[in-house]
Amino acid sequence: MMNNTMDNHSDIERIVMRRVHLIRILKLVISTIVLAVLTFIAALWGIGREVWVARVFENAPKDPRLLWDFYLAAFMHTRLIVEALTVLTLVSLIFLAREVAHFFGIKAAPSRA
Repeated sequence: MMNNTMDNHSDIERIVMRRVHLIRILKLVISTIVLAVLTFIAALWGIGREVWVARVFENAPKDPRLLWDFYLAAFMHTRLIVEALTVLTLVSLIFLAREVAHFFGIKAAPSRA
């Protein structure tokens, strides 16, 4: 009878540990960093499908002081889908930077209030 109880405990332990390992694997696969990277890549791909990016860079002014105005005008005069994908790219990039900083333990400077 004691062996039977130990075998049941082993079976239960094995099943639970199998589930724990599955959850750990799923956590790695479905992590926020992976989601941010996939969103970033998909948004960049979408922008590349909608806009001839090389031409935008060719038309950019050589003077660095005029770059902000040029890119703002280019952003404002494009289609809504490109604007949405650009915002999504920026948001996912910021989120990715935040997650990477969090992963490496980099903390923001404390406020001096």
